[in-house]
Amino acid sequence: MPILLLELPFLVQRKRLKQHFQDSHLVFLFRRYQGTARLMFNSFSSSLWMMPFSKYCRSDSNYWKHFSGTRHAGDKTYHCEANEFQSNFSGWPTNLINIEIPSTRGFDAYPSITEIPQSNLSSMECGIPTQLSFSAREMSDGTFFKAIEDYDPDSKRLLYQLEKSYINDPVLNPLTPWDRPPIKNVFCIYGTDSKTKVGYYFAPSGKPYPDNWIITDIVYEFEGSLYSRSGNLVEGNPGATSGDETVPYNSLAWCKSWLGSKVNITRAPQSEHDGTDVQIELDVEHHHDEDVVANMTRSPKVKYITYYEDSESLPGKRTAVWELDKGKKLSLSCHGLTNAFV
Repeated sequence: MPILLLELPFLVQRKRLKQHFQDSHLVFLFRRYQGTARLMFNSFSSSLWMMPFSKYCRSDSNYWKHFSGTRHAGDKTYHCEANEFQSNFSGWPTNLINIEIPSTRGFDAYPSITEIPQSNLSSMECGIPTQLSFSAREMSDGTFFKAIEDYDPDSKRLLYQLEKSYINDPVLNPLTPWDRPPIKNVFCIYGTDSKTKVGYYFAPSGKPYPDNWIITDIVYEFEGSLYSRSGNLVEGNPGATSGDETVPYNSLAWCKSWLGSKVNITRAPQSEHDGTDVQIELDVEHHHDEDVVANMTRSPKVKYITYYEDSESLPGKRTAVWELDKGKKLSLSCHGLTNAFV
């Protein structure tokens, strides 16, 4: 029985960054309950499981072989490759969070609702705020939560949950790169080439906790570039394409790292066609744990589906990745792709 991974974000679902501050799925329907939704969301350590992490940092454990089918020697340790410190952004397009730290610390930084009438919030504007930026590694190893713990009461709780249930878990830290599941067939299907959020800018709102942060800007990836919410170009390392409007491309495309050393690539129009626009590349070189990108032409008016399939499979295993231009999570689910291999 093959496993179908439909839009599964292996590295992060970007919405998680926003939710830890002020949002949840409920907010889209009930905007005035942002703070309450944040309190509810941050109360459970399970909400951290899709936080971003670096592709260059791993947590080895004797137990990992039960999940990955590979064997890692030695005791459980968290370590990063040299690439983590030689490259920017932990392999992501940009820093995930940029946050202005208020000039005041501790109690004054997030007064409670009952204390607001007696306090003068204008004092928060007297000092010059400091802007800090955080990469994927700094999110998953707790650096971010430690940096803002004097400015946000949720940070200590989230840091405790992160260390207890993830970093120090004796069995598995899911906030590290996932090896291929030890099963026979894996099919990964996801959408690409849509405008997708890859970074956030936060600042103090001047309101009491839990509404003490606001989003001041958002960084999007789209068509090989990074843009701010206002449309200005942003410096960084944009990927080969963009994500599905919800999950960034380099999260969705993690399945490609599981492909074998030789890959067959086929690109065809999503709509009905006569076969003349089908392109095929056979035995394309692929390095383990790296992306592979089709070197093929495309018409700007045509939506394609690109298939990446093992040419030389791992013994007893086969992996396939399907990328759908402009495919979005909701539309893929509604069209029944979740049942394609069940």
